[in-house]
Amino acid sequence: MTGAAKPKAAHIAKTIFIFFLSGSSNCFGPLSILSANTSFKSINLMSSIRENDFRHIDLNLLIVLLVLHREGSVSRAAQKLHLGQPAVSGALARLRALFDDALFVRTANSMVPTPRAEALIAALAPMMEQMQQLLFQPPAFDALNDAHTFRIGMSDWVESWIMPALMAALAQQAPGIDVVIVATDPFRDGEKLQQDKVDVALSVGQQTPAGLLRDNVTNMAFATLWDPNQLDLPSPLSLADYVAHQHLLVSYRGASHSAIDDRLAEQGCSRRVRYVTPHFSSLPLIIKQIPALVTVPAGLSRAWQQQYRLAASAVPVDTAAIPLSLLWHKRRDGDPALQWLLALLRQVMKQASD
Repeated sequence: MTGAAKPKAAHIAKTIFIFFLSGSSNCFGPLSILSANTSFKSINLMSSIRENDFRHIDLNLLIVLLVLHREGSVSRAAQKLHLGQPAVSGALARLRALFDDALFVRTANSMVPTPRAEALIAALAPMMEQMQQLLFQPPAFDALNDAHTFRIGMSDWVESWIMPALMAALAQQAPGIDVVIVATDPFRDGEKLQQDKVDVALSVGQQTPAGLLRDNVTNMAFATLWDPNQLDLPSPLSLADYVAHQHLLVSYRGASHSAIDDRLAEQGCSRRVRYVTPHFSSLPLIIKQIPALVTVPAGLSRAWQQQYRLAASAVPVDTAAIPLSLLWHKRRDGDPALQWLLALLRQVMKQASD
């Protein structure tokens, strides 16, 4: 082998995937040399590719090499490649010149590969098989058998509302799936997705940042809760009772004013907000200790009534329902695992909202 041919041949094996981008994929169908489980490591070598090494090399020749090896005949290789026999013979001549080796020696019944050809085939065939699968077989996800970890962004109240039902569904349908919950809120959903900190966010926001997709799955009303041992109030609450007592409020930005206060102001009323927190989890414990009201999403209300024996009422002022959405990045939209999770989340969210 000449000095010029050696570095070229060494790099061909590392970057065979470039060939598959050249538009000759119709030649690959018959190749099935190694198992689909063969490890595809060449993608890790992308940082070392020197593109100029390939400017004078026709990478289509490598398919001819593989098919000649499999068929053992120029005429049969020509049939498989849908080429004329002279074209395949010409390609073989160019391969011989490229690698400075005969590559195949004609015998009475077939063409026998030289040791150099065998070494090239051993290096190229696994990458060819893996690239064929990568480019021409759509990715799949088997929930029942695959192992996977999903990172889901949500606030603490959404976690309390949806995760028991979601984990029960996963236990039955996808025993190999693990879940990591990432704390977020309507102001940080988009940021977490754009930074690839989560795979999907369960969002109560309405803004859809550039590059993200949003699916509005359901809406949820509010409910007002109190401990009947602390406050002896009828249900449904009157507006007078609502403003007569102190309130606890959840605010992700520490504000003591919400849309409910705007509605009250329109009717000439106001309320005292005594306690502001970014978390929902402490609220039922606090109203068990003091005479106060708390207004929360209705999905929490049902569970808290049972768990803490709280009384509940519709909010006595008009309040817009909370839009509950799924938010994910466009670049992940073709991920079959994520699409499976999105479908399951939609199902569980709708069932939990009924």
